[in-house]
Amino acid sequence: MIVRIMGEGQVRLDDSHLTELNKLDDELLAEIESGDEPGFRRTLGALLEEVRRLGAPLPDDALHPSGLILPSPDATLEEVREMLSDDGLIPG
Repeated sequence: MIVRIMGEGQVRLDDSHLTELNKLDDELLAEIESGDEPGFRRTLGALLEEVRRLGAPLPDDALHPSGLILPSPDATLEEVREMLSDDGLIPG
């Protein structure tokens, strides 16, 4: 799967990592729903760091359709809330 982090670029991420990323996504969703800004900031950073760690960066000039789009690290709680689906940011 190709994952785009807004403002950073794309990484190729094996689908097998989605289960562990969904745990962070669930935490992020709960923090957004409760308005926990410090928790949201911490968990968003952890989620993006895991995607970077587990994924292989694509060249800057590569442009592939993204299966998943994640917010930038400096996105606000409200901006991320607008990006959410019923499953959070990561389906499943």
